[in-house]
Amino acid sequence: MEIGRHIDALERAGLDLVDAAAKAGLDAAVPTCPEWTVRELVQHVGYVHRWAATYVRDRRTAVLSDEEEADAVGPMPGDRDLVAWFQSGHTDLVDVLRAAAPDLACWYFLPAGSPLAFWARRQAHETTVHRADLQGAIGDIAGVDADLGIDGIDELLMGFYGARGGRLRCEAPCSLAVHITDGARAEGPHSWTVTMAPTGAAITRGVTGPTDCTLRGPAGELYLALWNRRATTDLHVEGDEAVLAQWRERATIRWT
Repeated sequence: MEIGRHIDALERAGLDLVDAAAKAGLDAAVPTCPEWTVRELVQHVGYVHRWAATYVRDRRTAVLSDEEEADAVGPMPGDRDLVAWFQSGHTDLVDVLRAAAPDLACWYFLPAGSPLAFWARRQAHETTVHRADLQGAIGDIAGVDADLGIDGIDELLMGFYGARGGRLRCEAPCSLAVHITDGARAEGPHSWTVTMAPTGAAITRGVTGPTDCTLRGPAGELYLALWNRRATTDLHVEGDEAVLAQWRERATIRWT
């Protein structure tokens, strides 16, 4: 996906997040993040937006210290001002990304074509996934476009776990194939192979041989499932379902 389309997705997801938060109320539980209320999730995403914008705006090439990060984010508001605080930070991040030069040099932490491409992509998916969390607190989760779903699956598998496969371990080696069944004209890969082992995971684009389990479905549905934001019971699963269960148990992305 192009940088501009990532920024557009970030903008839409933030607006939808605000709408869901207003409908749910700050004290509501978030089923897909059971340790958080709506309040805590809005605080988290608002924090991340301000943190990300600082690297881009300031062309920061080194990781912020704890003190610098606290200064960049500022004080956390009370309940009355929380949604407005979130909106301000979200708008600022969108504006900062749109104004950034293509040759921007700053710190980033996953493989990407450029620092700007990384931050636009990462914040688009950060906000889309948490938009889904907040919509889950009030009812059904809205879908995800095929292009964004394919891109987000690729970021999750090749970025987070391709670069950090040591975090995804299991006792006996096993493999999971992921196949997209829609978005034929969408950019990006349409299948991946995840091989988990005691030493970690190896992940490749494409499927070139037999695997222990295969998960198939529309890109948007697989995106939410692989980010553990929806069940897989209505998706097409072939082979050893215990392999998929291991993924769902071990594949967690944490802030710290």
